[in-house]
Amino acid sequence: MPILVKNIVDLLDAWAPTATAESFDNTGLLVGNLQTELTGVLIAHDSPENVIDEAIQKKCNLVVAYHPIIFSGLKKTSGTDYVTRAVVKAIKNDIAIYALHTALDNQLNGTNLGLAKALKLQNPKILIPTTENIFKLITYVPESHAENVRQSLFEAGAGNIGNYDQCSFSIRGEGTFRAGENTAPFIGEKGKTHTEKEVQIGVVFHQHHKQKILKSLNDAHPYEEVAYELYQTHNTNQDMGMGMVGTLATPFSQTDFVKYVKDQLQLAVVRHSAYLQPEIKTVAVLAGSGAFAIKNAIATGADALITGDLKYHNFFEADGKILLLDVGHYESEQFTKILIRDFLVKKFTNFAPAFSAVKIELSEINTNPIKYA
Repeated sequence: MPILVKNIVDLLDAWAPTATAESFDNTGLLVGNLQTELTGVLIAHDSPENVIDEAIQKKCNLVVAYHPIIFSGLKKTSGTDYVTRAVVKAIKNDIAIYALHTALDNQLNGTNLGLAKALKLQNPKILIPTTENIFKLITYVPESHAENVRQSLFEAGAGNIGNYDQCSFSIRGEGTFRAGENTAPFIGEKGKTHTEKEVQIGVVFHQHHKQKILKSLNDAHPYEEVAYELYQTHNTNQDMGMGMVGTLATPFSQTDFVKYVKDQLQLAVVRHSAYLQPEIKTVAVLAGSGAFAIKNAIATGADALITGDLKYHNFFEADGKILLLDVGHYESEQFTKILIRDFLVKKFTNFAPAFSAVKIELSEINTNPIKYA
């Protein structure tokens, strides 16, 4: 059976669901057809025209990129700018383009883990956990079908709390109903009030699983009309969000820490705020543009924040409380290609032998548009 673009897209969406991307973002399959038979995967940081040329040369008809080449939408495909030139060439050569971006940023094992690992941070945790994306479902099931419904909900993604799964809570009681004339009741008789011993089942789930879980509930539940309640909670989701914070095995002086960061990230230059703390032990990271995370990093007690794209006035926000390091946008995200490659290679080894025939190539092009003299 041939491997399709869809097979890879399904793997990536299970890892970094497009539904978890930020609202301003444009992730997922941007160019191409899910049903196209796959010849190879090229993993790149960006997907401009020279990366599409590389995909053609390497006979890869799927480019998995971190950044989306189409961000704000296309009004024309004239080929007069770098975006449309790449898109037109991809379409002409039947090359699909998939982008992960903030969908991967928001995962515990995503973009920022790559940066945290490069700095050898211990016990990394989400810096800015998401809120209000955890839902609670309560439903009522006859005792005879309670376990089947529960298991179906688990299989659809419900009942995961941190490192625990299959979490639920049940209460036994009695439900009453009267079937109307135009019904086909699973139990009871039309026109007569029926009392049934039922189990109330409660589970929590992440928002991006909502449609799948509700479908699973309706498919597994024996009743013609399924009674359920759905709530959006205010719980903090510790497994999803922006940035990470962890600790160094050995504290550094501030000057030694800056040298350490330059060595680990292979940087020629680092922009930083004034030296203040006697030593650096707890470090926050946010790959890409992370000025918005300064207050969060301070609130966690981090001694330093490593990110990119800090402006002049952002450095004042250190306010004597934290050391800010701007290592560059691309430089802070440079490990993402390898993270994606390693994920797919690991997944391929666990699938059918047919996957072994699909080549995974790492782009050799440095797409960083910023140069240093």
